[in-house]
Amino acid sequence: MQKFTKGILILLLVSVGLIGHAQTVTTASLLKEMTDFNTVTYWPEPYYSAGMASSYDRLSISPDKPGWFANGDKSQFIRVEQKDGRKEYVMLDEKGPGALVRFWITTFKRAGKLRIYFDNSSTPEILIPSYDLMKIDLKPGPALLIPHSSYEPLEKGGSTLYLPMPYAKHCKVTWEDAEPEVKEPRYYQINFRKYAPNTTVRTFSLKETRNLTGLMEKVNAQLLNPVNITKGKQSLINQTILPKQVASVNLPKGSNAVKFLSIEVSGKDNSSLEKLLRSTILKIKFDGEESVKCPIGDFSGSGVGGKPLQSWYRTVTAEGKIISRWTMPYQKSATISLENQGDESVSITLKAISQPYSWNSSSMYFNAFWKFSEKVPIKKWDGTGAIEWQLNKIKGKGILLGDSFAVFNYMHTWYGEGDQKLYVDGETFPSEFGTGAEDYYNTSWAPVVLYQSPFANAPRADKEDSYGHNTFTRTRNLDGVTFKTDFKYDLEMLGWADGEADCAATTYWYAFR
Repeated sequence: MQKFTKGILILLLVSVGLIGHAQTVTTASLLKEMTDFNTVTYWPEPYYSAGMASSYDRLSISPDKPGWFANGDKSQFIRVEQKDGRKEYVMLDEKGPGALVRFWITTFKRAGKLRIYFDNSSTPEILIPSYDLMKIDLKPGPALLIPHSSYEPLEKGGSTLYLPMPYAKHCKVTWEDAEPEVKEPRYYQINFRKYAPNTTVRTFSLKETRNLTGLMEKVNAQLLNPVNITKGKQSLINQTILPKQVASVNLPKGSNAVKFLSIEVSGKDNSSLEKLLRSTILKIKFDGEESVKCPIGDFSGSGVGGKPLQSWYRTVTAEGKIISRWTMPYQKSATISLENQGDESVSITLKAISQPYSWNSSSMYFNAFWKFSEKVPIKKWDGTGAIEWQLNKIKGKGILLGDSFAVFNYMHTWYGEGDQKLYVDGETFPSEFGTGAEDYYNTSWAPVVLYQSPFANAPRADKEDSYGHNTFTRTRNLDGVTFKTDFKYDLEMLGWADGEADCAATTYWYAFR
């Protein structure tokens, strides 16, 4: 009788998913994941690897062959299919299980039809009557469907869709042009997750998603107005730090996580703030090892000058207050330090709020790394002698969740023509090959304007011709990049003319030790 009861209990536990059964991936589960600050601190379960299909120039084959810096990143497709008397240009063709998690496109004139097919169906689940994601027959909301800063409703410009679309067996995305041949420039980036073969996925459907209106409204509200944690144990630094001196505070001992961090900086006058934000270094040790070392301003995502920023993980207020909502867990101990590397005193108020955290074998540490290079050579995109500037190279196991790119451009013309190249686990060809720096940051057409959104922002743009300070930042949510042994992020240094730029990059990721 006892054995029978025990067997029934195990059967019940399996049936409700408590043991031996992975969560089913659905549109709803992915939407909920988008607004959970804790989820990203754990190695993903079910596991996924990240992929991206894009219109990068197919002349780019290998770093040791001509064409590696080719810049014809438009209207490049996998193949052309003839179907019911029409041409469909295939943009993505992926076996499942998986999920589309970011869809970026831009063009000039948009006439044609965009189709998304799931699970080898001959009928598209989504048909958009234009090369324009804003025309999708859904209302995902302003945090999940974002027009670019250059977007014009009638013709030029693009948009980015963050509505997750899971699929069990297969996904194909195609474009049918209004012309017999594609003449307009069709640029695209489609980020997707590739789940392990045994992952249970419920395929996206319009009918089901239309019934998720309430959930999507909730997700939009959370992403656009993230809540700052106020309850927990507070740790404070409130003092004037002399040149070459350090101020520190120890956080509560035991298994905890920093859930909120705010920093306010002031100097002898407002004109010195820009300098102080670069010369004051934030350092954080978790369990005895330093994993954050970054100038305060760059850590915030605002780059140089403390300009306003409003995003999911970070905020910089109009008054210059820096707020971080990254969850930063540790097992036993943590210390936050502020080092004044400048030549004048800096007054700082730092507040950290910590809460208990459930540490287990899947938990990872938060990392932030800063790199700065002066006078990086920019080459005209149709010339020779270009280089790649490396934002970061990581050894180990973890997940990339974003970066900030702060530039001082010495040219009076666009510097960001180059593509991002992300390599994972020893790849010799990048699994993410971009179409231009601004495209990576969710905009298009060489913008030098301010914009804000939950996952991509431009908090500083000094001049319309791109001279001076420019800052782009992007954090990755469902489109985080997992790696098991190593990760590398290179950026082609291409522009519209030969010149130079000072480049600073802050990279954010979680990792095991």
